[in-house]
Amino acid sequence: MKHILIIRPSSIGDIVMASPMLNALKKGYPKARITWLVDPSAIDLLRFNPHLDEVIPWNKSQWKRLWKKGRLVSLLREVLRFSREMRARHFDLAIDAQGLLRSRILAWLSGARERVGFESKEPGRFLMTRIISRGPGNKCMGAEYDHMMQELGIVPSQQFSPHLVLSPHQKSEGQAAIRKAGIPGKYSVFCAFTTRPQKHWLRDRWSLLAKTIHQEFGLPVVLLGGPDDRQEALLIQSQASDEITDLTGKLPLAVSAAIISECALAIGVDTGLTHMAVSFGCPTVALFGATCPYLYSDNQRALVLYKEIACSPCKRSPSCGGEYTCMESIGVRDVIEAAKSLIQP
Repeated sequence: MKHILIIRPSSIGDIVMASPMLNALKKGYPKARITWLVDPSAIDLLRFNPHLDEVIPWNKSQWKRLWKKGRLVSLLREVLRFSREMRARHFDLAIDAQGLLRSRILAWLSGARERVGFESKEPGRFLMTRIISRGPGNKCMGAEYDHMMQELGIVPSQQFSPHLVLSPHQKSEGQAAIRKAGIPGKYSVFCAFTTRPQKHWLRDRWSLLAKTIHQEFGLPVVLLGGPDDRQEALLIQSQASDEITDLTGKLPLAVSAAIISECALAIGVDTGLTHMAVSFGCPTVALFGATCPYLYSDNQRALVLYKEIACSPCKRSPSCGGEYTCMESIGVRDVIEAAKSLIQP
C-alpha cells in the first residue's frame, strides 16, 4: 500500500472516534501516504496529526446546492473534476468509515483499486470491493474502527484511543477566548447540544447543574456549541446567568476544542464536543440515553451515565412520545456524584 484514503467526511464525534485508525495504518503500512477526505468544517481537527499526510476537503454543501437548484450539468462537472483530482493521487486503498451511499460513491470516484467499507442498509454495495461488519459491539470507544483495522490485517496497539492534535496557535486562541470571557482560572465545560432532540438532557437540569458545580467545586461553566445551538443556549444561560459563560456559536471548532482540552471537568451528551473531551483525557461525564456509542474508553477519568430501559437505545426511532425517559432518568445528583469521583483527589 503506497497511498491510503480514509473517507469519514462528517459527524465530528465519529471523526474523533475514527482517529485511532491513523496510528494503526501508519504502523501497518509505515511507508504509505495517508489522506483523509472530510467536510471543510472539520479540517482543523485533523490537519496537525503527525500520522496524516494530507487532508482533502469535500464540499458536500456545494454538491447538494447544485442538486437542489437543478443545475445538473454543473454538478456533473464538479463531480468529474473531483474524481480526476482524486484519481491523480493513485489510491491503492479507500476506507469507507461511514457506510453511506454517498461515502461509497466517493470511494468509487477516488479510483482506488481496493474499496473497503462498513456494512449497512444503504445501497451501493456494488461500488465497494469488500464490505465488512461493524464488529461484535463490545461498547469500547471506537470499537467498530478497531474492528475494521483488524479486518484489514492490522492489529492495532493495545490502546485504540482517539488522537486529536492541536497546534500551539489553536491552543493559544483557546486560552485567549477564556481570558476574554473573564474566566481567570479553572473552569468546567458543558457540551449540551446535538442534532437529535432525543439525545438532549432536560434544559432546566443544565442550569441547576451549573449552580451546583459552582457551589460544590467552585468552577464556572463554559457552554459550547455551534451556531445552530444559539437559541437553546440562551435559554439555558438565562436560568443560571451568574454561573454560565455562553460561548455557543461564537468560536471556530478548533478553538472550542482547545478550550475543552484545558478544562477541569467536561459534561455532555452524545455529541462531538463530549467525545473530544474524552479523547483529550479530560475528566468527563457523558450522558447517554437514546444512543450509546460506547460505555468505556481508555480515558480512566471518563464516566458514561447510561440507564438502559426497555426501549433503549432507540437511536433515530423514539417510541416514548417525546418524553425521552432515558435521559430524564439521569438526575443532577447522578452527574455531581460522578464528577466528584473524577476530580476529587
